[in-house]
Amino acid sequence: MNKTNKLKLALASALLVGSMQAKADTVLGLYAGAQYWNIEPEGQFGSSADDQETFAFDDAGNASYYVALEHLVPIIPNIKLRHNQMEDLQGGGVIDNSYTFAGQTYPENTNVSVNADLSNTDYILYYELFDNGLFSFDFGLNVKHIDGLIQVTGVPENNSSGTSASSSEDFSGFVPMGYLAAEVALPGTGFSVYADGSLLTVGDHSLTDYQLGLAYEFVDNLAVDMSVQLGYRSFALELDDLEDIYSDLEFNGAYAGLQIHF
Repeated sequence: MNKTNKLKLALASALLVGSMQAKADTVLGLYAGAQYWNIEPEGQFGSSADDQETFAFDDAGNASYYVALEHLVPIIPNIKLRHNQMEDLQGGGVIDNSYTFAGQTYPENTNVSVNADLSNTDYILYYELFDNGLFSFDFGLNVKHIDGLIQVTGVPENNSSGTSASSSEDFSGFVPMGYLAAEVALPGTGFSVYADGSLLTVGDHSLTDYQLGLAYEFVDNLAVDMSVQLGYRSFALELDDLEDIYSDLEFNGAYAGLQIHF
C-alpha cells in the first residue's frame, strides 16, 4: 500500500471513530453525580400561621445524588432523578412565649430542641432547547416528593426534675414545579458555569430550589467524561397549612461535587 492510500485509510479511520463518538454521545447520554452540601438552615415553623417560632439551627452536612438520561427522540423528554438528603437538621433555644406544636404546648422559658428531616426526591422531565457544546438550555417539569418530619422536645428552665415533653409532625406530598437549567462553557479552559432551578408559587405556598456552580472537566475521552463541581445551593420552603405545618424556612450553603458522563 502506497503512502497516499495509507493516508486516506488513516483519515477515513479517524473520521469513522469521530463520527461513532459523536453519534454515541448525541443519541444517548448518561450522567451520574454526587454532591456534598454544607447546609445552613434558618427560619421558623409551627402548627398555625400565628404561632410560629424561630429557632437557631446548627449547620449540617448532607449529600445529593442524581442520574440523568438524555436522548434524541424529540417528543419524549429527558429524565433526571435526584435525591436530596436533608437529615439531622438540629436547632433550638429558649422560647419567650408559649408555643404549641402538633398538639403539645410548651410554656414560656422552655428550652426547646428541634430535629428535622426534610429529605426530598426530584423527578425531572425536561427538553433541551439548545445544546451546541458551548451553550445549553433546558426546560421542563420537576415533581418534587417531600417526605418530612419535624420533632420538638422541650424542658422548662425551672423544671429541676428535667421532665420533658415532645411532639412531632410528619408530612409528605408531591409538588409539581417549573424547571430551568443552563450551562455556558469557557472555550479552551475545561471550565463551565451552570445553574438550575425549580420554582412553585401557589397561593401562600412557595417552594424554590436552585443552584449556581462552576465545573471543571478533568477527564475527556472516548469512554467517559468527568468533572468536579463547586457551587452554592438554596432551598426555601414556605408552607401555609400543609398537613398542619406552617413554615418559612431556608436552607443555604456551598457544595462540592463530582459528575460522570458516559
